[in-house]
Amino acid sequence: MKDNFSGHAADYARYRPTYPQELIAHLAGIAPARQLAWDCATGNGQVAAMLAPLFSQVIATDISENQLKNAVQLPNVSYRVEQAEKSSLADQSVDLIVVAQAVHWFDFDQFYQEVKRVLKPGGLIAVIGYGLLKTHPSLDKVIEHFYSGVLEGYWDPERNYLDEGYRTISFPFEEIMLPKFSSSYTWTSDDLIGYLNTWSAVKHYEKQQGHNPVQQVEQQLREAFEGETATVTFEILTRVGKIHHS
Repeated sequence: MKDNFSGHAADYARYRPTYPQELIAHLAGIAPARQLAWDCATGNGQVAAMLAPLFSQVIATDISENQLKNAVQLPNVSYRVEQAEKSSLADQSVDLIVVAQAVHWFDFDQFYQEVKRVLKPGGLIAVIGYGLLKTHPSLDKVIEHFYSGVLEGYWDPERNYLDEGYRTISFPFEEIMLPKFSSSYTWTSDDLIGYLNTWSAVKHYEKQQGHNPVQQVEQQLREAFEGETATVTFEILTRVGKIHHS
């Protein structure tokens, strides 16, 4: 798995969008029990903190020690530096696995073998994420130009899975359809610029070109704001399934 985010873990924790509490509650509600949840590739622990009130125990893993240093500390959440494909979880011990904005970096076959090993009978795997944000047309146009134009060739190929709404990932489970969820925020131009600076393609561009590409569109972004703030919406992508142990 690539680690694109250790170098700016604090910004990631500050600027990245969160998931709707209703989504996490819905997943907990359809899990077979609420004893143990695994937040796989937890990053800054955002989803682990949302799972914590709903499960007796949450184990949250990530390959980035730096990300985990920025994670929310809670009494029933244990953080471990581990690969998604090779965890220290016991066989058939987990009620719910959540992978937020990360599965596209995994070795699918190896990870799904691990999922099948650690899930209880009837346990759930929930792959969640979000694609490109939406706001109002003039601002969307600048963001789209930055995303597809300025950063063309700097996105990892795995990004395509997000653009395709996670519909094209392999998913060898009995699928459960969920209602639609989204997250909306009122952001200033500084919030939006802070978020764009966490994009992996921005970091790749910076490394190769020696300067920050966000600066190329910063003025246009600020001018496209129709006031001090804008409503920004992320549609939540979901693939949820369960396995049957024979």
